[in-house]
Amino acid sequence: MGSKNIDIDNDSTAEGAAENKPIDKVSKELAGIRKRRNSDSKRRFPSAIEDWTLLAGLGYGALYAMLLFGMSGGVFGESTSLDHWASGTFLDSGDQCEEVIDTPWIHAYPDNDAEELKISGRNLAQGIAVLNWTVTAVGDADNPEPSQGEVEKKSTRVDFEEWDIGVYEVVVKIDVYQLQTNMSNKTDDDRVNGTERITKTLEFEITTSENALSFLPFVDSEVKREAELVEDGPRSCWSVTDLGNWGFVLMGAELGGGRETAMLTGGAAGIPAWWMAFISLSLSVISLFLAYPVMYKLYHQETDDMLSRTHIRKVVADVLRNTERRLHISMDWDLYKIEVRDLSIDIMVPYSNTDGTFSDSADVRSDILREVLEEFALFRVFKPVQLTVRSIGDNQAIDFETGIGVGSGMVDDEEQEDQDYTSFFRDLHMLSKVEDEVRESVKGYFRSKNELLLQMATVTSEDSIIFVRVAYKPNQRFAFFRFKDSNADIEKHLRKYISRENPELVGTQELIVKGRNLVSTLADRSGAGRVETLSTKGSKDARVAAVAKQDGLGGRVLQTKLFGDILSTVEYTANEKREMINKWGFWGLIVFVWIPFMASGVLVGAMLGLLSRMKFMRVLWATFVGGSIASLTWAYTAEGIVTVMHKYKLEAAIPIAIIAFIGMAFLHMRSTKIRRQAELFEDTLLDSFHADIRDKYGNQ
Repeated sequence: MGSKNIDIDNDSTAEGAAENKPIDKVSKELAGIRKRRNSDSKRRFPSAIEDWTLLAGLGYGALYAMLLFGMSGGVFGESTSLDHWASGTFLDSGDQCEEVIDTPWIHAYPDNDAEELKISGRNLAQGIAVLNWTVTAVGDADNPEPSQGEVEKKSTRVDFEEWDIGVYEVVVKIDVYQLQTNMSNKTDDDRVNGTERITKTLEFEITTSENALSFLPFVDSEVKREAELVEDGPRSCWSVTDLGNWGFVLMGAELGGGRETAMLTGGAAGIPAWWMAFISLSLSVISLFLAYPVMYKLYHQETDDMLSRTHIRKVVADVLRNTERRLHISMDWDLYKIEVRDLSIDIMVPYSNTDGTFSDSADVRSDILREVLEEFALFRVFKPVQLTVRSIGDNQAIDFETGIGVGSGMVDDEEQEDQDYTSFFRDLHMLSKVEDEVRESVKGYFRSKNELLLQMATVTSEDSIIFVRVAYKPNQRFAFFRFKDSNADIEKHLRKYISRENPELVGTQELIVKGRNLVSTLADRSGAGRVETLSTKGSKDARVAAVAKQDGLGGRVLQTKLFGDILSTVEYTANEKREMINKWGFWGLIVFVWIPFMASGVLVGAMLGLLSRMKFMRVLWATFVGGSIASLTWAYTAEGIVTVMHKYKLEAAIPIAIIAFIGMAFLHMRSTKIRRQAELFEDTLLDSFHADIRDKYGNQ
């Protein structure tokens, strides 16, 4: 690491030294990029293909939401015509379903927990329903006792607990008679409006088996009696309302555990494959058409506008020189370090205070970080910035609570006897009076501001300078959201107020006002769009990585805590797979999105294409095709997977598999986030930076 740091130091020093020709060339390139960026920011919306793609995503998302809410809310009624139509096309590989909503039908299924066969009539006419059932054993099994029954209602339960193992045929008949009918002497003429008898014949088999997962401690190991329909005929069509309700369930399952979880959930419930494919495809389209254009607009840069490592070092060096002059500090350029990594930009700034320094280390850090991030936002550099600022030298400690070290240099011991304090004592009374008047003005300003509470005020003065330091906090609920004034605004207003209340100061002494909002964070003071922190054991300060603020609604949304963590994890995962996409290109991106393994999907695929500098439409088509194939593959295989599980008595594995997929998705995201954070906050320069300071200045 030592040789690496030496190279970095030499490079940084060379950029700040007398090699004017390379610096001039880099400056011209930066000026050209800055000019193009300013012109691009004035472009109207919509004007590019990514703008129209975003609008298409918004439109489809709105239609999709209205469709699902309308279906589940009963706006379209209880019709089954949609599923009936789809089941008769290539969208459904099975038989066409029975449309059951508008006609009378019989619903029958075995309840293995109660060991009963449940039978009921649906959509029957108004009247007295008479249900008849007959059971006949098929094969070697004996006919059960009783083998038939009749009830004057539309539903009944047939107990098969005592029946032998074997196959049985059940014939169910339902007649509906008028309410005034004499049930002891009913005839066909007594049927309601001449309705005909409805009949259904079904076979079911009773078996015993031991659960295949009985070796697990939480799975029941006893032998169970189970009844299963052998041939139930075509499935009943799903109503529009049921499909809408299951649409929300499938969406939640896919968002929580991925496409695999959603398909297993829907397959176990018997949801039509075409509906599962539609839900999954819609989620892919909405997420892709909404997120990818926003990511493209925020991250994509033309090749000529991309900053190289040399450009970034030049931008940071220029910011530091400007800050050095403005804050009246003196940087030690020999110890200054910067490293532009793939994941972050690490900056180490050592400086010493001068006679004109009026900022402590925290303010210096905030000012430097704010100016660096403002420049990075203009040049669209959104890598996390880790800034370490350390005050060095004899006059490194400035205490604003007491005023010690503010605006004055330290005096060498051998020069103390030669100092003449006559003028100091002569002007002491005058300076003290000025300080008292300014202090009263400060109190008056905060008394006029009901939304602010003054916590601390320090006023110090010299012959030509009056320095005011205040610490305050907002006096309102939810100040984090409601209090909009920046620290710079408060300083400006306070300076004007003091000047107005003390006109004798104007033109005679320089008034310097420094303020600090005690509830503000480094992100607030530096204007960062997003910050990540890591607290280390044994260290008082948390490691902070700040990202430049992104403009627009999309930028603000993507830099929230939730979306910021998701996007940074997606970007890190895409960087890990970047070499594969660079090798295989368009077809490799399709396969990556298609193959079901952790961290594949349309968003990661889109970020991969973006990082690999592929054209917008090629990435959009590759991720759309890959996501569509993945959704169709899982939707039309989920039913087969569930059927195999039922065949081999692995029903318990279905919820276990669903939980496993959710757990795997969560663990993968968590482990990826931990690996990224460990790499982000890796101590590449920090240790050598502090070691170099100790070597030059000793332990401070």
